[in-house]
Formats: sequence, structure tokens, C-alpha cells
Amino acid sequence: MKKVLPALAIVSLAAGAYAQAPALPNPAATDPVALGWMQGSPPAPDKIIRFEDGSFYRFPQLRWTFSHIRELRPTISVWHGNGTPSIMPQAAVDLDSLAFTDDKGAQATWADMLQRTYTDGVIVMHKGRVVYEKYFGAAAPQLQHSAFSVTKSFIGLMAAMLVEEGKLDPNALVSKYVPEVKESAYGDATVRQLMDMTVGVRYSENYADQKAEVWDYARAGGMAPVPASYNGPKNFYDFLGTLKKEGQHGEAFAYKTSNAEMLAWVVRRVAGKPVSELMSEKIWRRLGTENDAYFQVDSIGVESGGGGMSLTLRDMARFGEMMRLGGKYNGQQIVPKAVVEDIRKGGDQANFAKAAYPDVPGYGKGYSYRSMWWVSHNDHGVFDARGIHGQRVYIDPAAEIVIAKFSSHPVASNLGNIPLTDRAFAAVAAFLSK
Repeated sequence: MKKVLPALAIVSLAAGAYAQAPALPNPAATDPVALGWMQGSPPAPDKIIRFEDGSFYRFPQLRWTFSHIRELRPTISVWHGNGTPSIMPQAAVDLDSLAFTDDKGAQATWADMLQRTYTDGVIVMHKGRVVYEKYFGAAAPQLQHSAFSVTKSFIGLMAAMLVEEGKLDPNALVSKYVPEVKESAYGDATVRQLMDMTVGVRYSENYADQKAEVWDYARAGGMAPVPASYNGPKNFYDFLGTLKKEGQHGEAFAYKTSNAEMLAWVVRRVAGKPVSELMSEKIWRRLGTENDAYFQVDSIGVESGGGGMSLTLRDMARFGEMMRLGGKYNGQQIVPKAVVEDIRKGGDQANFAKAAYPDVPGYGKGYSYRSMWWVSHNDHGVFDARGIHGQRVYIDPAAEIVIAKFSSHPVASNLGNIPLTDRAFAAVAAFLSK
């Protein structure tokens, strides 16, 4: 039986694994609409995509799946409210022919980048106006698309808001709020260490190892098919309690999805409500979003805080613009300005550099991670939220730019797209700033 990756095991492959990857398929030849996936009443047998057999996460089928998750998996909505959607002013700019030097030293254009990174949708905002918006393949303005680890940045932001409100003590032990994990790796970790991913926890995200904890996580959360003989944890809570300590907390950055899942549990416990309800109340309804977002849930209805959120591109762009504006949007202060400023200042750069994290330029040199946001510390003050296969909320305060991008890249690791997209984004910033 062919092995497949769990749908929402949210980490990048090792740099070496990507370097040895085979040549990528032609993006145009894998267009899900042209290939006829899930079309017809019923679809042809060889065009059906299912969760149970793992076909939902094989390439090129996943180019359809990412815009149709809730047709395959149980979910819970993040209500967008009954108000009028906030206005997104339009000021179209033709970026397709914008030229730049790509990561291989060759000339490329914006349109080339979109194709080469298997883009499903992209919005560029400049000074609060939508200057570019396009959709490809199975994506559409009204369809929620998998955001993968962009989810983490929402969870981190809600935790930071609870800290600002005085409801969550970042210096307290995680076990103060969730005593159920006192004997696990998280028992003697602080909330701040959890928020900044400096927890020493034995958790491998090596996809090649079927015994790695990332597979246990996916099976427990119902995000990967399980055999009939499976007798492991059957929800996120049970899984988190099994994790053991490895190394010391607070010494180095270590990107592990289990940390975001644990933080989501803390947020639920402190807020006294599901994260989907808290997000609707604190952020989603106030942004003036057009559509509900949604989370995948496990067997007991618990949201995947590590990477289970789907949302529309326009609403993700609204969210990014709110962050660019210091938490203010739709005529109100949605996120306290101090929270956004703290994220933008970043975390411990020395701790981050120890990880030699491959998905950022220079393998982490200059970067840091704060409240589950990536902070560049470059001269534009860029900070962003990102997810595997090319999901991105890219915020450039100096250039007054927000770029929201959905993709279905065949390589899960962001090494497959960030070296190219970051150069394209910088070219757009330079062009629009003239």
C-alpha cells in the first residue's frame, strides 16, 4: 500500500531531503480542473478523491483537496457574523511582467513565480488597496483553502491577546493551566517557551520514519487514515499527554507542531471556550470578513491548532492588513497595538539561530520567532505567517504591503517555494514603492 503524508502534519522536510527531490511536475499539467478530479455525477472512478485511502494527500490530487477539505473531514466553523463585509478598495496594477532575479540567478517574472510555486490564489495589497488578485485551478474567492501552519499564528496571536488582557501569565508553567500534562514534556515548560517554540520535547517530524511522533499526532487527530488495528491516542489531548521531555526548555528554537497544539489547549482552558468561538469573537467578526473560516476537528470535536484552519484568501488578506496596521482595521482596534508591536520586535535571535532552520534565508540567520510568527529583523521589518505547500501571509510594513498566498506545491517544505517567492515579493515591494 502506498504511504502518504498526514494531511496536516505541519512541518517542513529537512533541507537535504528537498535537495535530493526529483524534478517537479509541470504546474499546468497538474491543474485539478483540467484533470477532472471530483467532477461529474458521480465522478469517474479514477477521478474520485477520498480520505480513507490517502488519495486526498497525494499529488496532484491535493491541488483539489486544499480547497475542499470540509468535504472530506469533520470541521467546525469560525462564524464571520451577520454584519456587512469590510470594504477592500481596488486599484489594479499589472504585475505579471514584473521582472526580478530568481534564487538560481536567472531572470523571472511575477507570473513565472506564480506558476512555478503552484499558486492557487494570491492577493497583493498596497496601502490598504487590492492591487492584484488572481485564482487558479480549484481555488475561488468564496472557497476556504487549507492554511496549514498559518493556523499557528492565529493561535499564538490569541494567546498573546490573553496575556495582554491579564488572563494568561506567560511566565507561569503550562501545567498551571493544564494540570493534565504535568507529567509530560510540557509540565515544567512556561507558557512563553511554548509560544516561542523553545520547549524541549521529544517530537520528531521526520516523515520518512513511520514511528516518528508526527505520525502519532496525525493519527490521534484523525488527520491521517489509521488501520483497523490502531490502538494509539484517539484525540489531541490524549496524544499531548504522551510526549516526553528531551533537552532543556528555553535554550533553543525548535519548530514542533505539538507546541502549537498544546498552546491551543492552554488558550481553550483560559478562555473557557473553543478556539473557533474565541477567534470569531475576538477577530473574525470584527474584521468584517466575507466568509466563515473553519478548523478540522478530532474525534471529540477539538480543533487542530497546529494547522487545521481553512479560510478564504480575501479574509486572510484582511487579517494581514490588520496586522500591518498595528491591530486596527474596519474602524476599530481589533488586536491591542502592544500585542502586534511585541510580535514585530521578535524573539531571541540567538536561540533561533541554533536551530539552523532551513525554511528561512541564511538558515535562520537574523530571524526569530515570537508568539508563533516569523520575524525577519530585516530593514523592511517583514514578519509573516506561513504554512507548508506555500501558504503565506507576508507583511512588509516599510513598503506598506501585504501579500496573501495559497498554493499547492508538491513539496511540503517551504524550501520548495520561499527562496523564489521572497525574491518576487521584494521585487513587488520595490516596484510599488517607487
